[in-house]
Amino acid sequence: MLGFLLDPFRYEFFVRGLVAATVVGGLCGMVGTFVVLRRMSYIGHGLSHSVFGGAVVSYVMSWNFYLGAGLWGFISAVLINWTARRRQIGGDAAIGIVTTASFAIGVAIISKARRFTKNFDAALFGNVLGVTPEDVYVVVGVTLLVAVLVFFAYKQLLFMTFDREVAPLYGVPDRWMDTLLSLILASTVIASMQILGVTMIAAIIVVPAVTARLLTDSFARMVLLATAIGTLCGLVGMLLSYYLDVASGATVVLTAAAVFLIVLSATSVRRRLLAQRSRRNTARLSPAEVSDLFD
Repeated sequence: MLGFLLDPFRYEFFVRGLVAATVVGGLCGMVGTFVVLRRMSYIGHGLSHSVFGGAVVSYVMSWNFYLGAGLWGFISAVLINWTARRRQIGGDAAIGIVTTASFAIGVAIISKARRFTKNFDAALFGNVLGVTPEDVYVVVGVTLLVAVLVFFAYKQLLFMTFDREVAPLYGVPDRWMDTLLSLILASTVIASMQILGVTMIAAIIVVPAVTARLLTDSFARMVLLATAIGTLCGLVGMLLSYYLDVASGATVVLTAAAVFLIVLSATSVRRRLLAQRSRRNTARLSPAEVSDLFD
């Protein structure tokens, strides 16, 4: 039994993938808190598709993946943020224009140069076999950088999350904060792309944060819980992907979805029990005591 449990750790590539997926899960959970509370879930989905175009261009130009995809992703994030500020164009329309155009560029290049289509199957769906030491270093570095930025800009980001209209009146640079959050999200997508794949990133950004929201009303606790849930899903999902022989990105997302369903069911049952207890307590009160409750 012990040998069965320790079997995946005999492979160096799996250990690298496990570390990367675990760290990526925590990173996506942390960033996802801001994304979910600001109702920006569609941006994570859009940016992941936008970065795909940059990844294809990087391959064709023989550039470093993170250099090309990173530059493309940052430009896309700034363009989305800049376009969405125009009153005539909504945020969803801006995302649709920028990200679909970028994704279409990638698809067009792939259709023209079919020799590397297989490489981008991994980019779309994730590939644990392709995780290199460089990928692990990038993921850890981006996670540390994002954690530092969130720590020092915590109050401003908090203000922008809950009262965006009033924040500028208290000296919060709203445009800079919007740009900073967009760049943080782009960095998260780029760091996660090799591990989870383009099609799975948006889910792992959103699901841990939504799950944490069910468990607490405190913003600080939500950040910590979302980070912990994302980390756990990355770790457990990778182990399950090995034993079940299923794509790692899909397994991580399915693990997060399973945790969400468990928490949703538990909180629903708890709420129902509390409501029933409250009704029983009210039924035991005398008419005078009931009247006092509404005075």
